[in-house]
Parts: sequence; C-alpha cells; structure tokens
Amino acid sequence: MKIAISGKGGVGKTTFAANFARWLSRQGTTVLAVDADPDASLGSVMGISDDVLADLKPIVDMKELIEERMGGSGTFYPLNPNVDDILDDYCVSVGPIRFFRMGNIKGGGTSCYCKENSFLQALVNSLILGEQDTVILDMGAGIEQLTRGTAMGVDVLVIVTEPSKVSVQTVKVIQQLALELGIPRVVVIGNKIRNAKDEVFLRDRFSSEQLIGLIPYSDELLEMSINTGSDELPEGSLGVKLNTIYQKITGEGR
Repeated sequence: MKIAISGKGGVGKTTFAANFARWLSRQGTTVLAVDADPDASLGSVMGISDDVLADLKPIVDMKELIEERMGGSGTFYPLNPNVDDILDDYCVSVGPIRFFRMGNIKGGGTSCYCKENSFLQALVNSLILGEQDTVILDMGAGIEQLTRGTAMGVDVLVIVTEPSKVSVQTVKVIQQLALELGIPRVVVIGNKIRNAKDEVFLRDRFSSEQLIGLIPYSDELLEMSINTGSDELPEGSLGVKLNTIYQKITGEGR
C-alpha cells in the first residue's frame, strides 16, 4: 500500500505520519517511511539521532551520486535512470521501520535543476510503482513530486488540516491537484481540535466521506513532536481515535 500525507506546514502532518508508520509496523506491516518534505523533519520525529541525520543528506543533494546515475555532467541525460538499488544503500532502520530522506524538487533560481528533478522523479516512480513494502510519503504542502503516472500508484492521499481558513484553503488546492492527477482516494484529517466550534468549522467545509476523522488538540502529541524518540503510541481515548482513523485509511474501518 502506498500512502502520501500532505497538508499546510505546522498542522501536525509529520507527527501523524510518524505515528501512523509506527502503528502499521505494530500490525506486522513492513514499512518504508519516506521524508519528501523540504522541511525534512520526519526523521527527528521518528527518533533518529541528530548525528545520524546530519550524515544523512537528502538524496537529491548528493551531486556525485546524481552525476553518476545521470551519465556525467554533460547536457544530455537519461530520463529514466537506474535507481533500484538506492533504497538499500541509503535507508536507515528505525526498529522495524526503514527511513529514507528523499529531498524536494528544486524550484526557481539561477541554476538549472533538470537532472536533479529527473533523478528525484525516477526515485518517486521506484518507490510508488516498484517498492513492495507499505510506503508512507511525508510530503510538503504540494504534491508536485507526483506525476499522473505515479499518482495512480498512490492508494490514498491523506491531507491533514487545522480548523482554520488558511489551512482549509491549502486542502482545497491539494484536492484539486489530486483530482487532476487522478489519485483514486483522497481523505482529510482534522487535527488540533480544541472544541465543538472547531469541529463544526471543519464539518461544514468537508463531507463526511472526505473528513474521516478528527484529532483533538493534545499535549501528548505535541510532546512527541518536540521530544522525539518515544516508540510508544498514544493510549486512552486519543489512542482509540487514532486507531479508528488508521483503520479507515487502510480500509479496515471502511
């Protein structure tokens, strides 16, 4: 199963992705957690030490590796470079979960990033279309790394949102991109819900089919995102809510 997670910065999507990966692994699922967010914080939230992360550069920034796979520094380069062995060489194990820092597609500026972007796209294709394990892609606010072909390989796009106009607007933009790409299933998770007003705000803007769960504001989850390294999942009513949401995403609770 391939699951992409997106949302506006600060809504808690990376903490959600980390906990979801842990939950899947506890169900006996082999998980590959991929940090495809330019903020690159998934590794920290999953408890990987700063020393290890400092040595683990995003693949897209490994110039020598890219040059080697893209045929040198010439003008012409392959559109489909061989990247099948990249995961084995550059993954870090976090208990039963494999972690991979991919990096983000390069934007505007004075330099041309055609090679880097082609290389990264080949990685996305390999992860989504070729990887046998369950893949959790922690993405940025956009989903530009997905082309129409690879998007069809994504089983579910999960968009995390806060109960705010700005965050909801980001969701609408991502939903439109997902529609244009043909992603088969797109769901919304409401996070940091403090009261009934917040709940009503989101329910008024998304259908019950779109909005599959609401997560209350939680100091416990906030602590997880700040003081990382805990392998424990939330318990009590919060744990029950998250468990229900995870089951809906995977299809167990539909």
